[in-house]
Amino acid sequence: MCSPKCFIGGVLYAAGTPNPANSCETCAPATSTTQWTARVSIPLLVGGDDITAQGWTTVSQTPNTLTYGADYVRLETSTNSGARTSGQLLLKRENAFDGTKPFKFHVTMQVESVNTHNQLDSGAAILGSFTSPAGNSTDRSEMIYLDSAAIGWADDTQSAAFSVKDGAYHVYELSVDAAKVATVSIDGVAKLTRNNFTTNGTIAIGDQTNDPNVDGAVRIKSVELLCH
Repeated sequence: MCSPKCFIGGVLYAAGTPNPANSCETCAPATSTTQWTARVSIPLLVGGDDITAQGWTTVSQTPNTLTYGADYVRLETSTNSGARTSGQLLLKRENAFDGTKPFKFHVTMQVESVNTHNQLDSGAAILGSFTSPAGNSTDRSEMIYLDSAAIGWADDTQSAAFSVKDGAYHVYELSVDAAKVATVSIDGVAKLTRNNFTTNGTIAIGDQTNDPNVDGAVRIKSVELLCH
């Protein structure tokens, strides 16, 4: 039995195929077999599936582990006894979005454990701009740190109390508008803002630093870029 497809512009597309000219549209035969259908978001990472096949790479220093569950990818870092450096493990997706335009992305993630951040360094972080290997000064200032009971900008200009390490998954959102005003929300509730947010279009998630005893363990269920 043949699966439903779309016939658009003289070309046959399988269900779920994005429009080559606009990734916010997809072939959805249940809606239309002759036109592209708008979608709410673009999946950038699906937990449980190989990250490399989805366009992600890692930036790492030992000790660290990357493992998979049924619907998540798990990152964990640690510090060896007496060591002057620690593990680092970031997932990185280059060209995730056009940084010259407004953007919004969601990271659905559970923080199992995390040490308190140092200024410009975090064991559980979300970066809306990233330059290897640990972020440049701008990337790190704008970085979102996740501590056990708070989130904030890593330059320590603003923080908000939140029970990050509560055993649950939360949706962390970074939204930047046309005026370069950034807003960070958790489960739809705004927590942080800053002006003049700049980005190179690369997303990074995980333990950003090799500072000793600044480590973390997180489960990432999904990353998605929202369509405006």
